[in-house]
Amino acid sequence: MVRVLRSLLALFVLLLAPWRALPEPRGKLSLPPNTSVILDHIYSGRRDLAIAEARQLQREAPDDPLGYLLEAEAEWWRIWCTSAEFKYGMTMAHHRDRVPADQHYLDLTLKAHSLAETSLHQHESAEMHLYSAMADALAARLFSLRGEYRATAHAGVRARQNFLTAVTSDPSLGDAYTGLGLYNYYVDTLSTVARVLRFFMGLPGGSKEEGLRQLQRAIREGQLSPPLARFYLAINLLNYDQKYEEALQVICPLADKYPENPVFQLVRGDLYAKLGRKQLAETCYRAAGTAAAQMPEEECRTKIGQLVRQSLAALNLN
Repeated sequence: MVRVLRSLLALFVLLLAPWRALPEPRGKLSLPPNTSVILDHIYSGRRDLAIAEARQLQREAPDDPLGYLLEAEAEWWRIWCTSAEFKYGMTMAHHRDRVPADQHYLDLTLKAHSLAETSLHQHESAEMHLYSAMADALAARLFSLRGEYRATAHAGVRARQNFLTAVTSDPSLGDAYTGLGLYNYYVDTLSTVARVLRFFMGLPGGSKEEGLRQLQRAIREGQLSPPLARFYLAINLLNYDQKYEEALQVICPLADKYPENPVFQLVRGDLYAKLGRKQLAETCYRAAGTAAAQMPEEECRTKIGQLVRQSLAALNLN
Protein backbone atom coordinates (compact mmCIF):
# COMPACT_ATOMS: atom_id res chain seq x y z
CA MET A 1 0.00 0.00 0.00
CA VAL A 2 2.93 2.37 0.75
CA ARG A 3 4.30 1.74 -2.74
CA VAL A 4 0.86 2.40 -4.24
CA LEU A 5 0.55 5.72 -2.41
CA ARG A 6 4.03 6.75 -3.48
CA SER A 7 3.19 5.92 -7.08
CA LEU A 8 0.05 8.04 -6.88
CA LEU A 9 1.97 10.94 -5.39
CA ALA A 10 4.54 10.68 -8.16
CA LEU A 11 1.68 10.90 -10.65
CA PHE A 12 0.07 13.83 -8.90
CA VAL A 13 3.18 15.98 -9.20
CA LEU A 14 2.91 15.67 -12.98
CA LEU A 15 -0.72 16.74 -13.37
CA LEU A 16 -1.67 18.65 -16.48
CA ALA A 17 -2.06 22.36 -15.91
CA PRO A 18 -3.54 25.24 -17.96
CA TRP A 19 -1.56 26.49 -20.94
CA ARG A 20 -0.98 30.15 -21.66
CA ALA A 21 -0.60 32.01 -24.97
CA LEU A 22 2.63 31.05 -26.72
CA PRO A 23 5.09 32.75 -29.09
CA GLU A 24 6.28 31.28 -32.35
CA PRO A 25 8.98 28.58 -32.17
CA ARG A 26 12.54 29.89 -32.02
CA GLY A 27 14.66 26.75 -32.44
CA LYS A 28 17.37 25.24 -30.28
CA LEU A 29 18.59 26.67 -26.99
CA SER A 30 21.30 29.32 -27.23
CA LEU A 31 23.86 28.00 -24.75
CA PRO A 32 27.14 29.52 -23.58
CA PRO A 33 30.12 27.84 -25.29
CA ASN A 34 31.39 26.21 -22.08
CA THR A 35 28.07 24.51 -21.27
CA SER A 36 29.16 21.17 -22.71
CA VAL A 37 32.34 21.28 -20.61
CA ILE A 38 30.32 21.85 -17.44
CA LEU A 39 27.98 19.00 -18.32
CA ASP A 40 30.90 16.68 -18.98
CA HIS A 41 32.36 17.51 -15.58
CA ILE A 42 29.01 16.92 -13.89
CA TYR A 43 28.57 13.49 -15.43
CA SER A 44 32.23 12.57 -15.02
CA GLY A 45 31.77 12.92 -11.27
CA ARG A 46 33.92 16.07 -11.07
CA ARG A 47 31.47 18.10 -9.06
CA ASP A 48 34.29 20.36 -7.85
CA LEU A 49 35.12 21.52 -11.37
CA ALA A 50 31.49 21.73 -12.50
CA ILE A 51 30.44 23.91 -9.57
CA ALA A 52 33.33 26.33 -10.05
CA GLU A 53 32.47 26.63 -13.75
CA ALA A 54 28.74 27.02 -13.09
CA ARG A 55 29.44 29.81 -10.61
CA GLN A 56 31.62 31.56 -13.17
CA LEU A 57 28.68 31.36 -15.56
CA GLN A 58 26.46 32.91 -12.88
CA ARG A 59 28.89 35.82 -12.51
CA GLU A 60 29.03 36.36 -16.27
CA ALA A 61 25.24 36.15 -16.74
CA PRO A 62 23.58 36.78 -13.36
CA ASP A 63 20.07 36.98 -14.85
CA ASP A 64 20.34 33.67 -16.73
CA PRO A 65 18.86 30.67 -14.86
CA LEU A 66 21.22 28.24 -16.60
CA GLY A 67 24.21 28.72 -14.31
CA TYR A 68 22.09 27.98 -11.25
CA LEU A 69 20.47 24.95 -12.90
CA LEU A 70 23.88 23.52 -13.76
CA GLU A 71 25.17 24.00 -10.23
CA ALA A 72 22.03 22.35 -8.84
CA GLU A 73 22.48 19.40 -11.21
CA ALA A 74 26.05 18.99 -9.98
CA GLU A 75 24.79 19.09 -6.38
CA TRP A 76 22.12 16.51 -7.18
CA TRP A 77 24.68 13.80 -7.87
CA ARG A 78 26.24 14.36 -4.45
CA ILE A 79 22.78 13.92 -2.96
CA TRP A 80 22.08 10.80 -5.05
CA CYS A 81 25.47 9.28 -4.27
CA THR A 82 25.24 9.75 -0.51
CA SER A 83 21.62 8.54 -0.44
CA ALA A 84 22.14 5.39 -2.53
CA GLU A 85 21.63 1.90 -1.11
CA PHE A 86 22.28 -1.56 -2.48
CA LYS A 87 18.98 -3.45 -2.24
CA TYR A 88 17.35 -6.18 -4.30
CA GLY A 89 20.51 -6.55 -6.36
CA MET A 90 20.73 -2.93 -7.47
CA THR A 91 22.05 0.43 -6.33
CA MET A 92 19.31 3.05 -5.98
CA ALA A 93 18.59 6.21 -3.99
CA HIS A 94 15.37 5.38 -2.12
CA HIS A 95 15.15 7.86 0.77
CA ARG A 96 17.01 10.76 2.31
CA ASP A 97 16.59 12.47 5.66
CA ARG A 98 16.50 16.24 5.82
CA VAL A 99 20.01 17.61 6.28
CA PRO A 100 21.09 21.27 6.42
CA ALA A 101 23.63 20.77 3.61
CA ASP A 102 20.82 20.24 1.10
CA GLN A 103 19.33 23.71 1.59
CA HIS A 104 21.83 25.21 -0.83
CA TYR A 105 20.51 22.88 -3.54
CA LEU A 106 16.96 24.11 -2.95
CA ASP A 107 18.15 27.73 -2.90
CA LEU A 108 19.67 27.19 -6.35
CA THR A 109 16.42 25.81 -7.74
CA LEU A 110 14.47 28.70 -6.25
CA LYS A 111 16.87 31.23 -7.75
CA ALA A 112 16.69 29.60 -11.20
CA HIS A 113 12.89 29.47 -11.05
CA SER A 114 12.65 33.11 -9.95
CA LEU A 115 14.92 34.30 -12.77
CA ALA A 116 13.02 32.30 -15.38
CA GLU A 117 9.65 33.58 -14.19
CA THR A 118 10.91 37.17 -14.10
CA SER A 119 12.05 36.81 -17.69
CA LEU A 120 8.69 35.31 -18.69
CA HIS A 121 6.84 38.29 -17.20
CA GLN A 122 8.88 40.51 -19.50
CA HIS A 123 8.77 38.33 -22.61
CA GLU A 124 7.29 34.92 -23.43
CA SER A 125 9.84 32.33 -24.53
CA ALA A 126 9.89 28.55 -24.76
CA GLU A 127 13.43 28.59 -23.37
CA MET A 128 12.40 30.25 -20.11
CA HIS A 129 9.41 27.93 -19.74
CA LEU A 130 11.85 25.04 -20.04
CA TYR A 131 14.22 26.52 -17.47
CA SER A 132 11.37 27.23 -15.06
CA ALA A 133 10.19 23.63 -15.44
CA MET A 134 13.70 22.27 -14.90
CA ALA A 135 14.07 24.30 -11.70
CA ASP A 136 10.84 22.93 -10.27
CA ALA A 137 11.69 19.39 -11.39
CA LEU A 138 15.07 19.63 -9.65
CA ALA A 139 13.35 20.73 -6.44
CA ALA A 140 10.64 18.08 -6.73
CA ARG A 141 13.07 15.19 -6.96
CA LEU A 142 14.71 16.14 -3.65
CA PHE A 143 11.33 16.64 -1.98
CA SER A 144 10.26 13.23 -3.26
CA LEU A 145 13.46 11.57 -2.04
CA ARG A 146 12.81 13.04 1.40
CA GLY A 147 9.18 11.91 1.40
CA GLU A 148 7.84 15.48 1.40
CA TYR A 149 4.96 14.78 -0.92
CA ARG A 150 3.01 18.01 -0.50
CA ALA A 151 6.07 20.03 -1.55
CA THR A 152 6.73 17.51 -4.31
CA ALA A 153 3.21 17.99 -5.63
CA HIS A 154 3.43 21.78 -5.56
CA ALA A 155 6.72 21.89 -7.45
CA GLY A 156 5.75 19.10 -9.81
CA VAL A 157 2.49 20.70 -10.92
CA ARG A 158 4.33 23.86 -11.91
CA ALA A 159 7.04 21.86 -13.68
CA ARG A 160 4.45 19.94 -15.70
CA GLN A 161 2.79 23.15 -16.86
CA ASN A 162 6.03 24.68 -18.06
CA PHE A 163 7.29 21.52 -19.78
CA LEU A 164 4.04 21.40 -21.72
CA THR A 165 4.10 25.06 -22.66
CA ALA A 166 7.73 24.81 -23.73
CA VAL A 167 7.26 21.81 -26.01
CA THR A 168 3.99 23.14 -27.41
CA SER A 169 5.66 26.44 -28.26
CA ASP A 170 8.81 24.85 -29.65
CA PRO A 171 8.77 21.09 -30.38
CA SER A 172 12.51 21.24 -31.16
CA LEU A 173 13.35 21.63 -27.44
CA GLY A 174 14.43 18.05 -26.94
CA ASP A 175 15.14 18.53 -23.22
CA ALA A 176 11.42 19.04 -22.52
CA TYR A 177 10.76 15.47 -23.65
CA THR A 178 12.79 14.15 -20.72
CA GLY A 179 10.12 15.31 -18.26
CA LEU A 180 7.21 14.34 -20.50
CA GLY A 181 8.73 10.95 -21.28
CA LEU A 182 9.26 10.06 -17.65
CA TYR A 183 5.65 10.96 -16.83
CA ASN A 184 4.23 8.78 -19.60
CA TYR A 185 6.53 5.92 -18.65
CA TYR A 186 5.73 6.02 -14.94
CA VAL A 187 1.97 6.38 -15.31
CA ASP A 188 1.79 3.21 -17.37
CA THR A 189 3.75 1.12 -14.86
CA LEU A 190 1.22 1.39 -12.03
CA SER A 191 -0.18 -1.63 -10.31
CA THR A 192 -3.85 -2.55 -10.75
CA VAL A 193 -4.81 -1.07 -7.37
CA ALA A 194 -2.98 2.17 -8.13
CA ARG A 195 -4.69 2.41 -11.53
CA VAL A 196 -8.10 2.18 -9.89
CA LEU A 197 -7.19 4.85 -7.34
CA ARG A 198 -5.76 7.02 -10.14
CA PHE A 199 -9.07 6.78 -11.99
CA PHE A 200 -11.11 7.93 -8.98
CA MET A 201 -8.66 10.76 -8.27
CA GLY A 202 -8.97 11.99 -11.87
CA LEU A 203 -5.26 11.76 -12.65
CA PRO A 204 -4.39 11.71 -16.38
CA GLY A 205 -3.32 8.47 -18.01
CA GLY A 206 -0.21 7.82 -20.02
CA SER A 207 1.43 5.43 -22.42
CA LYS A 208 4.69 3.67 -21.70
CA GLU A 209 5.34 3.34 -25.42
CA GLU A 210 4.92 7.09 -25.86
CA GLY A 211 7.13 7.70 -22.84
CA LEU A 212 9.86 5.52 -24.33
CA ARG A 213 9.65 7.40 -27.61
CA GLN A 214 9.86 10.72 -25.80
CA LEU A 215 12.85 9.65 -23.71
CA GLN A 216 14.60 8.34 -26.81
CA ARG A 217 13.89 11.66 -28.52
CA ALA A 218 15.34 13.50 -25.52
CA ILE A 219 18.47 11.35 -25.74
CA ARG A 220 18.81 12.09 -29.46
CA GLU A 221 17.85 15.76 -29.53
CA GLY A 222 18.33 17.23 -26.06
CA GLN A 223 21.11 19.68 -25.36
CA LEU A 224 21.20 19.59 -21.55
CA SER A 225 19.53 16.38 -20.40
CA PRO A 226 20.47 13.40 -22.63
CA PRO A 227 22.69 11.82 -19.93
CA LEU A 228 19.90 12.28 -17.39
CA ALA A 229 17.28 10.82 -19.73
CA ARG A 230 19.55 7.88 -20.51
CA PHE A 231 20.32 7.22 -16.83
CA TYR A 232 16.71 7.22 -15.66
CA LEU A 233 15.49 5.24 -18.65
CA ALA A 234 18.02 2.53 -17.80
CA ILE A 235 17.07 2.61 -14.12
CA ASN A 236 13.37 2.34 -14.94
CA LEU A 237 13.85 -0.55 -17.36
CA LEU A 238 15.84 -2.29 -14.63
CA ASN A 239 13.58 -1.50 -11.71
CA TYR A 240 10.07 -1.57 -13.20
CA ASP A 241 10.22 -3.79 -16.26
CA GLN A 242 13.16 -6.10 -15.55
CA LYS A 243 14.25 -5.58 -19.16
CA TYR A 244 17.89 -6.04 -18.27
CA GLU A 245 19.31 -6.45 -21.76
CA GLU A 246 17.48 -3.38 -23.03
CA ALA A 247 18.55 -1.37 -19.99
CA LEU A 248 22.14 -2.47 -20.55
CA GLN A 249 22.06 -1.11 -24.09
CA VAL A 250 20.83 2.22 -22.71
CA ILE A 251 23.40 2.58 -19.90
CA CYS A 252 26.50 1.32 -21.74
CA PRO A 253 27.06 4.47 -23.87
CA LEU A 254 26.81 6.57 -20.70
CA ALA A 255 29.24 4.38 -18.74
CA ASP A 256 31.60 4.31 -21.73
CA LYS A 257 31.53 8.07 -22.19
CA TYR A 258 31.99 8.79 -18.48
CA PRO A 259 34.09 5.91 -17.08
CA GLU A 260 35.19 8.16 -14.19
CA ASN A 261 31.64 8.19 -12.81
CA PRO A 262 31.28 5.24 -10.41
CA VAL A 263 27.48 5.49 -10.33
CA PHE A 264 27.19 4.57 -14.00
CA GLN A 265 29.61 1.67 -13.51
CA LEU A 266 27.55 0.37 -10.59
CA VAL A 267 24.35 0.40 -12.63
CA ARG A 268 26.02 -1.40 -15.51
CA GLY A 269 27.41 -3.94 -13.06
CA ASP A 270 23.94 -4.49 -11.59
CA LEU A 271 22.57 -5.23 -15.04
CA TYR A 272 25.34 -7.70 -15.85
CA ALA A 273 24.67 -9.39 -12.51
CA LYS A 274 20.93 -9.65 -13.27
CA LEU A 275 21.83 -11.27 -16.60
CA GLY A 276 24.09 -13.80 -14.86
CA ARG A 277 27.30 -12.37 -16.36
CA LYS A 278 29.18 -12.33 -13.07
CA GLN A 279 32.66 -11.69 -14.41
CA LEU A 280 31.51 -8.64 -16.34
CA ALA A 281 29.58 -7.46 -13.27
CA GLU A 282 32.71 -7.84 -11.16
CA THR A 283 34.73 -5.83 -13.68
CA CYS A 284 32.20 -2.98 -13.52
CA TYR A 285 32.00 -3.02 -9.73
CA ARG A 286 35.77 -2.91 -9.40
CA ALA A 287 35.90 -0.11 -11.99
CA ALA A 288 33.43 1.79 -9.81
CA GLY A 289 35.75 1.32 -6.84
CA THR A 290 38.73 2.59 -8.82
CA ALA A 291 36.75 5.59 -10.06
CA ALA A 292 35.50 6.37 -6.56
CA ALA A 293 39.06 6.54 -5.24
CA GLN A 294 39.65 9.52 -7.58
CA MET A 295 36.56 11.46 -6.45
CA PRO A 296 37.39 14.74 -4.70
CA GLU A 297 34.76 14.34 -1.95
CA GLU A 298 35.40 12.00 0.96
CA GLU A 299 31.68 11.46 1.66
CA CYS A 300 31.04 10.10 -1.82
CA ARG A 301 34.29 8.11 -1.88
CA THR A 302 33.28 6.38 1.35
CA LYS A 303 29.72 5.67 0.24
CA ILE A 304 30.72 4.31 -3.17
CA GLY A 305 33.31 2.09 -1.52
CA GLN A 306 30.59 0.63 0.69
CA LEU A 307 28.29 0.07 -2.29
CA VAL A 308 31.08 -1.64 -4.23
CA ARG A 309 31.76 -4.03 -1.35
CA GLN A 310 28.06 -4.86 -1.03
CA SER A 311 27.72 -5.39 -4.78
CA LEU A 312 30.72 -7.71 -4.89
CA ALA A 313 29.46 -9.61 -1.85
CA ALA A 314 26.17 -10.24 -3.66
CA LEU A 315 28.23 -12.01 -6.37
CA ASN A 316 29.99 -14.05 -3.65
CA LEU A 317 33.24 -12.33 -4.60
CA ASN A 318 35.76 -10.59 -2.37
